[in-house]
Amino acid sequence: MRTIIKNIKELCQVEEAPRQKVCGSEMAAMQTIKDAYLIIEDDKILDFGGMSALKEQTFDHEVNAEGRMVFPSFCDSHTHLVYAGSREVEYIDKIRGLSYEEIARRGGGILNSAKRVQDASEEELYDDAMMRLQQMIGYGSGAVEIKSGYGMTVEAEMKMLRVIRRLRETSPLTIRATLLGAHGVPMEYRGRQDAFVDLVVREMIPQAAAEGLADFVDVFCDEGFFTVGDTERMLEAGAKYGLRAKIHANELACSGGIQVAVKYDALSCDHLEYTGEAEIECLKGSNTMPTVLPGAAFFLNMRHAPVRQMIDAGLPVAMASDCNPGSSPSPNMQLILSMACVNYRMLPEEAFNATTINSAYAMGVSDQLGSIARGKRANFYITKPISTYEYMPYAYGENKVDVAFLNGRVC
Repeated sequence: MRTIIKNIKELCQVEEAPRQKVCGSEMAAMQTIKDAYLIIEDDKILDFGGMSALKEQTFDHEVNAEGRMVFPSFCDSHTHLVYAGSREVEYIDKIRGLSYEEIARRGGGILNSAKRVQDASEEELYDDAMMRLQQMIGYGSGAVEIKSGYGMTVEAEMKMLRVIRRLRETSPLTIRATLLGAHGVPMEYRGRQDAFVDLVVREMIPQAAAEGLADFVDVFCDEGFFTVGDTERMLEAGAKYGLRAKIHANELACSGGIQVAVKYDALSCDHLEYTGEAEIECLKGSNTMPTVLPGAAFFLNMRHAPVRQMIDAGLPVAMASDCNPGSSPSPNMQLILSMACVNYRMLPEEAFNATTINSAYAMGVSDQLGSIARGKRANFYITKPISTYEYMPYAYGENKVDVAFLNGRVC
């Protein structure tokens, strides 16, 4: 099946020579074509260009996008979409002044979600997560990484990963799965954290790998959670079973997590509110994508990661939603785009690169997604009529997506 999207007001994020990621000052550029066409064949992008260069040919389907723009779908490289129930009571606790760590110490936070996940059926978790995936598609996302981490027992973590596998099989989104067995320390392991790390290393990681349930392994390496030594043990075990590392790092303190991420060639290190010159220097020349989660910093009223310093130092930066029930209850990547510009002083072009090609790299799919390029998967959205591409981050809170295409089909 061959489809043409014609009379596109502006076709954005096009690449003649696809890149894996965009770094430093190059993030401030985004190639576009005005008055453009886009041809897709089955699930792939076949061709694109200016309408004046379009040769006469026959199509199975035509879409007239006059007055509207086309962008590659967002790639959301850090989420916790599989969970049971919301946590608005803790939201009120935060308003009253309790810190993230205080809520966690009294059994809230991750432990709260863990109890609910342990009690929920796979069917309940699947139905709730599928609803969130549909919301994501409506906001323009075409790929998502989903972490476990709210199980905190071998059985519950595998249950979450089985749900993610089912979502992968039934949703049009491109989905990557991450085992986050070390998201927090269960109450019964308080005071003997080493024993819980043993459980992750000896049981969770081998079982997830044996059943083919995970693409990556992740650890929350931060103050009050897992130490550098704990993290190294778990990343080494993951590597033994073919699971590449992704790291929660430096959200609460300078934890050493960024250095561990680089040491173990992590695909990404995420959060990064506490990032200084030493961490930036460590990231230079590495294969690890610094990934910032603006929704969590906004919701928790935390300091902002030093994105401008990272970019000025020549680093790439990705941004993701961190959609989860406790610290970022939104799957809206358009909002992340706006936060990138408002809170992190990124140019619109930098923000687009951070939420498409660089976030695709951060989940290992930039060879397939993240830009409009020949041979890449046909994941894109057509906007409602808008004036310029800068309007996308400018009009925060407004859904600018009119039609979403995933794998070459309208969703």
